[in-house]
Amino acid sequence: MRNNFKSYCDKATDEGETIVVTRKQDKNVVILSLDRYNEMEKEIENAKYLERLDKSFEQLQAGKGKRHRTQWQQ
Repeated sequence: MRNNFKSYCDKATDEGETIVVTRKQDKNVVILSLDRYNEMEKEIENAKYLERLDKSFEQLQAGKGKRHRTQWQQ
């Protein structure tokens, strides 16, 4: 791995590969491009946002919502 580190990094950035580096005591790591990492972070945030929207919609369907103007007047 150490001798070929640059080539592994190039595979991650140029070819979009995800490299899993296995280590002793199950201390494994992953090498991936910054672009792919950012995509994954965005996907996670989008999933969290959609989950919040779903919960909000369920609350509205259950009659637990408040009118916009009523909320601001309180």
